Amino acid sequence: MRRTELLLGERAGRLDWWRSAACRTSDPEMFFPVSSVGPGHDDVARAKEVCASCLVRRQCLQFALATRQAHGVWGGTTEEERRLSAPSRAGHGGRRAEEGAADVGAVPGQAAGAARALPGTPA
Repeated sequence: MRRTELLLGERAGRLDWWRSAACRTSDPEMFFPVSSVGPGHDDVARAKEVCASCLVRRQCLQFALATRQAHGVWGGTTEEERRLSAPSRAGHGGRRAEEGAADVGAVPGQAAGAARALPGTPA
């Protein structure tokens, strides 16, 4: 087997996490509420409940950090929670999320560089 085939197989293995996501059958709007107050607060709580039982929650969070997802609930965290916990890009820890990018790849069916896939929707 050629090295290229091995690398493609390795990349495909890293993408398989999304197929096991608990949110695949959930309403995607629950993960992207318009507001974090009122009805949106309830959506966030329900989305986090789905994430709490997800077997690939860690990979989902790594993907969100690596692709700088600015909106929605990913890996059981809101955009504000991710922003508060992410290391500063200006400091020494700024490469942490970027290093994770090599581990998580992109959502299947998504073009390279496109980082707006919705949890709960097929690729």
